[in-house]
Amino acid sequence: MPNARVLRDIKARHGVNANEILRRAYLYVARNQTLPAQVRFQAQLQLNTFGRYTRPSTVKNRCTETGRGRGVISEFGLCRFQFRQKALANELPGVKKASW
Repeated sequence: MPNARVLRDIKARHGVNANEILRRAYLYVARNQTLPAQVRFQAQLQLNTFGRYTRPSTVKNRCTETGRGRGVISEFGLCRFQFRQKALANELPGVKKASW
């Protein structure tokens, strides 16, 4: 069973992907200084109606196994400790302990 933090991050990623184009359009209109103030104000109001998990800043790289948010190796989606454990157990293809 995935960690609650991982589930929250997955939900945030889906929300950002689903609303990205519309959100960027409203941001462009709201920040465009050449447009009338009333139009920019309406765009800002529309931006405020979006939910919490539609903002790109809510997405954070997390370990898919433990939900840890620090030391994540993004290529594998694992934190450094889980990466080491799986690499030593030969569960990651193409990864082996270095020796020289």
